Amino acid sequence: MTEFIMLTGHAYCYAGQLKAKLAKLKRELLTPTGGGGGGGGAAAYEFTTLTTVPGQVLYNGAKIQILDLPGIIQGAKDGKGRGRQVIAVAKTCHLIFIVLDVNKPLVDKKVIENELEGFGIRINKQPPNIVFKKKDKGGIAITSTVPLTHIDHDVSTQHYRISSADISIRCDATIDDIIDVLEAKSRAYIPVVYALNKIDSITIEELDLLYRIPNACPISSEHGWNVDELLEMMWDKLNLRRVYTKPKGKAPDYTAPVVLRANASTVEDFVCTLFPITSCHKSASMFTDS
Repeated sequence: MTEFIMLTGHAYCYAGQLKAKLAKLKRELLTPTGGGGGGGGAAAYEFTTLTTVPGQVLYNGAKIQILDLPGIIQGAKDGKGRGRQVIAVAKTCHLIFIVLDVNKPLVDKKVIENELEGFGIRINKQPPNIVFKKKDKGGIAITSTVPLTHIDHDVSTQHYRISSADISIRCDATIDDIIDVLEAKSRAYIPVVYALNKIDSITIEELDLLYRIPNACPISSEHGWNVDELLEMMWDKLNLRRVYTKPKGKAPDYTAPVVLRANASTVEDFVCTLFPITSCHKSASMFTDS
């Protein structure tokens, strides 16, 4: 999924300028315009889902919406097979399941990853620890708290019309990481689980090899094998928390928890989930025993 290119000296700067320009052109290409729609077409695909099919799964008391999207083919990020529309929907999700055939998982996995990455989706990654702050004058100032082995301190931002900025790098960043920071509005960092389907057609030895693939869960959708493990991985990747309410003088209600994300599970988040607070609310009162 990641291509490593060894460069030295001034080539770092040249490669950075080239990648920045390509990223900018790609962003402009993928940005929808106000023109009319294109014509339709037909082709033979290895999947049967042609439209988005919504569904819902109840797990650990949480109602989780699932969208079954049409398959992604090579060239999807460039619009082939309605690829842009499909990936644009995936870009808004909190988790992506990539369903692969166990008979050729790595080939299809590479194709889908390339298409998602080309559309700005960063798979199973966190945003780079880089702080970018524009300023009026003074040029580009780069500071780092760790040794930089992939880039030097001569980073060009001219393709973004940025002549002065402070860039604080707190990780061993690459040129791609800096571009992702500059293109932050078009980037999405989404966890991915690879559902390796049709394990009923392979041997135990082959199944053991599949378990060595990171973030993967072997399943059989036909027989319902190992779906419970897939749902458990879903829960862990979504990083959800359940909060149970207790009416005064009554036992806690363990049937309908309030589900919150782990990074938004404060008392304020809990209250806002139960009672959405809008701009017209100036104050609110909350009563507790402690």
